[in-house]
Amino acid sequence: MDLETIRTLIEFVGRSRVSELMVSDDGVTIRVSNASFERHASNPVPKASRPEAATAAVQDDRSQAADGRVVVAPVFGVLHRSPKPGARPFVEVGDFVEAGQSLCIVEAMKVFNTVTAHKAGPITRILAKDGEDVEAGEPLMEIG
Repeated sequence: MDLETIRTLIEFVGRSRVSELMVSDDGVTIRVSNASFERHASNPVPKASRPEAATAAVQDDRSQAADGRVVVAPVFGVLHRSPKPGARPFVEVGDFVEAGQSLCIVEAMKVFNTVTAHKAGPITRILAKDGEDVEAGEPLMEIG
């Protein structure tokens, strides 16, 4: 990861409401934290974001990812299930996919990262919604 990309990430976190951003690229992981971002009553920590509430779900997702069923987000960004607005999604539950087939796109700072199937099989679950923010490593869908 080059210095300009790191500067862009720092600037993004500094001017947004993101409290922390972690990006991995080619074996290098960068974590940018906005220590000045404080949560107030107007923007409380969502229940699912609290470590004690999310621990069981994260461990379950990790066990599924370890057995190769779960497709995870490569970076933090916005999930797009279709190639363009209004188009049919790349895949739906029940669709059979081949290894290397496009499943969705994660947009991070105007960079579109295509997420592909790591193995062939049916899509058994879609875990993230179109247009929502996803974290790097967050489960997106499951291939049976």
